Amino acid sequence: MSERSVMHIDLDTFFVSVERLKNSKLIGMPVLVGGTSDRSVVASCSYEARRFGVHSGMAMRTARQLCPEAILVRGDSEEYSKYSKEVTEIIHERVPLYEKTSIDEFYIDLTGMDTFWGSYKLASEVRQQIMKETHLPISFALSTNKTVAKVGTGEAKPNGQKEIPTGTERGFLAPLSIKKIPMVGDKTYMLLRDMGVEKIHTLQEMPVELMEQVLGINGRVIWRKANGIDNSPVEQYSERKSISTERTFDKDTIDVKALKFLLVSMTEKLAFQLRSEGKLTSCVMVKIRYSDFNTYTVQARLGYTSLDHVIIEKVKELFDKLYQKRMLIRLIGIRFSGLVQGNYQYNLFEDNAEQLQLYGAMDKMRLRYGEDAVKRASGLEIKLRNFNPFKG
Repeated sequence: MSERSVMHIDLDTFFVSVERLKNSKLIGMPVLVGGTSDRSVVASCSYEARRFGVHSGMAMRTARQLCPEAILVRGDSEEYSKYSKEVTEIIHERVPLYEKTSIDEFYIDLTGMDTFWGSYKLASEVRQQIMKETHLPISFALSTNKTVAKVGTGEAKPNGQKEIPTGTERGFLAPLSIKKIPMVGDKTYMLLRDMGVEKIHTLQEMPVELMEQVLGINGRVIWRKANGIDNSPVEQYSERKSISTERTFDKDTIDVKALKFLLVSMTEKLAFQLRSEGKLTSCVMVKIRYSDFNTYTVQARLGYTSLDHVIIEKVKELFDKLYQKRMLIRLIGIRFSGLVQGNYQYNLFEDNAEQLQLYGAMDKMRLRYGEDAVKRASGLEIKLRNFNPFKG
């Protein structure tokens, strides 16, 4: 049986790189991509800005204080989605199995390719083709599993490539900071630091039982990752994945205001499902069936997102475009497609830190008390208006 061969790809400072393609004057300059207000969040920053201590997810006000010379660029999620799709199409044509985990990150399973071309050679060719056709910088690492490949990509940056041969995984990881291990967030890092653990080497030598005692089941997973053990598969990516919901009314209606309230409520539930599953959508469709049973749909692309307010605006716009006045409606529906795995991270251009924290708090309440625990005022108004014409 062939040794596993997993490639991890990361598009370096993706948003910044796209902006530099649009404006070459940004090359070599400290650049911040995000919203334009002090309350917004840094979505991406150039390596020149990182030297001042700036990082993604930082409040824009703090970033500008650390790097006053930085050039602030308002993000364009649709443009980034376009480039992401171009990269995805290249990968789709070149490799047998790949997983798209975010707008700028991929895993590729090249197991067995050594028999034909050589896995590292093929990985290098894929990288060169992406750079040639998109002009974007890209880094990758090749190893026997997803964890080591991902860590390796971080070590290959910026704009580099690296191979961690079979049998060298543990030694490669040993001298690195424990922060390099996927799953080690700020809280876990501080806890381990308080225990005197700074390097992965120390974690490798700790009894797995101790890690489990301190961190629960995650402790065992982190210990395995620190030792270069990861059997998780590369899961086949498909753009055709979608989620949807629709409502059929007991009595046909022309109450447009109530219909829009219902669309908002439906969108909230689907967006919450996206976030719960760690997914993002890039295409929204609205469906209307009239009393004569004729059915119509309209859809539109948008930048990868899972946030209610972004999608609700598009849903309302599509409904207004599709609705034919003075005709009774029998059914309405919504579908999200073009789904990718990935937590919300790249529609920060109009959002502030408080807004993102609010979404987190709302989702925690929904997970604890049920999906209907938190609703927008428009969703509650449906009940106030006693509008409940649908069968389900």
